[in-house]
Formats: sequence, structure tokens, C-alpha cells
Amino acid sequence: MSAEPSVSALTPGHFVSGPRGIPAPLVLASPHSGRALPPGFLAAAALDLDGLRRAEDAYVDELLAPAAESGAPLITARWARAYIDLNRDPLEIDLSMLSDPAAAGAVKTTDRVRSGLGVLPRLTGPGLHIYRDRITSAAALQRIAAVHAPYHQRLGSLIEDAAACHGYALLIDGHSMPPLSLPARQRPEIVIGDAGGTSAPESVVRYVEAHFRRAGLRVARNTPYAGGYTTRFHAAPARSRFAIQIEIDRTLYMDPDTLERHAGFNEVAETLKNLVTELLRWLPQMFGRPQAIAAE
Repeated sequence: MSAEPSVSALTPGHFVSGPRGIPAPLVLASPHSGRALPPGFLAAAALDLDGLRRAEDAYVDELLAPAAESGAPLITARWARAYIDLNRDPLEIDLSMLSDPAAAGAVKTTDRVRSGLGVLPRLTGPGLHIYRDRITSAAALQRIAAVHAPYHQRLGSLIEDAAACHGYALLIDGHSMPPLSLPARQRPEIVIGDAGGTSAPESVVRYVEAHFRRAGLRVARNTPYAGGYTTRFHAAPARSRFAIQIEIDRTLYMDPDTLERHAGFNEVAETLKNLVTELLRWLPQMFGRPQAIAAE
């Protein structure tokens, strides 16, 4: 069975960057761009570092950094997605990975879990198994408690701080995606997820979509990515807490095979920075009366 580092070795599991002082009504998150791996985990893994990195949304934190500097806090993961997936329900535990599954307690066996993409992923891609051996339930639960729970507690605090100041808050959860299997002219380069129309007002989603279209990008909504755990868990429209997920085609800014950034990186970063700048000007007009917006 693979070794598990101590809880103290996993601190901090996330970082928060951006301006200090009065919080903005906008919060940015990047749960899948972490690159660090505990030495014990790496030594026990069946894949090398390149194989483990196939799971991450490479450089999304760096793409969002200029946007954070323009006025919104950014929370980003430290630990790689192969180690723990912060955009999954903490109960999405794959019992087939455990040496003592009966000790895991309550779990949710979803389609994501069955495909090897639970809160502790089993795969980084088809046939790319992360683990040589099974791990104990205690190790799995410790990892979730040490990394997943604090991340979402901090993210929730950032959202509540924003809402306390402005009466509303909007979370943008940033991700990257492989190019979709569609003809080039039909292939979305940006997918906006609002949990099927339940996590943010239609007017906000349309505004974000229009921004990317003005930048010359093809945009889709909710297909095939409607928003993961972060979007659904932190959105509370009745309380004016809104969330959307933004998926960016990786080929816009890097080579997916080598994970090397290319000339498009700065352009994507500038587009995201401009989005945040424009939202910070527009949101106070839009959310003047949060109760009315929440009922939209």
C-alpha cells in the first residue's frame, strides 16, 4: 500500500493572491492548476511526473494572475489534480482504490467515479493508472480533510466577504479543456457552465459569453461542461451568491502534448484580464438590487 504524507506536510494546500483591502464582488478560482506532488506520493505512483501532469489544467492560475492583479482575489490549488481533485464532491470516493473500502463510510458512486475521476483520481487519462497499490480509507479521508475541506472553506470565506461588502458575489471557476471532437469551425474554444441555468443569472452568463465572442472566440454553454462541484456547491442564487465555470481550449495557449506555452498565452491572459476589468465596472450596475437579480 502506498505511503501517505502527514497532514502537516500538506500545508498550505492553496494560495490566495490579488489586491488587499475592500473585497471585490468577484472571486476567481483555479482548482486544477496545482503542480506540486508530495514526495511519498510521487515515489509510490505508477506514472512518472509527465504522466501525472496529464490530469492538470496547466497554467490556468498563471492565465488568471493578471486578472487577479486588476482587482479580484484568486484562489489556486497547490497540489496537483492527480493527488486530489478539488472540483469533486468530497464523497466521490472510488472504493476500488481502497484496501479497506468498508471503512470509507458514506460515498457517492457517480459516473465520474466510475470513469476513474473521483475526488482522488484513479486515472489521468485512458489507461493511465495513477496507483501501483491500493490506499487505505484512513489515508484517503485524511487527504480530503487536509486539502479539499480547507480549500472550499477559504473559497467560501472569500465569497462571503465579497457578499457582505456588496450584497452579492460572483465566482468564476477557471479550467482548461482538451479540444473537443468536432469539426474545427464548430468546435467551441470557450465553454461557459452555469449548472444548466441554475447557478447565475442569464444576464451575467450572456455578458461573459459576449465578451469572449468579441475577442473572436467560439463559445458554447453547458455542453459538454455544465460546471462541477465548485460551481454547484458555492452558488446560492436566492442569497445572491452566483457562480460560473469557464473552460478554455488548451490549444489556445499551449501545446497539449508537451505542456509548453506558446505565443497565444499572453492573448488569452489579456482576454481574461479584460473580462474581469469589465465585470468589475458592470456588476455594480447589474446588481444594484440583489433580491431582484436573484429572482431573475
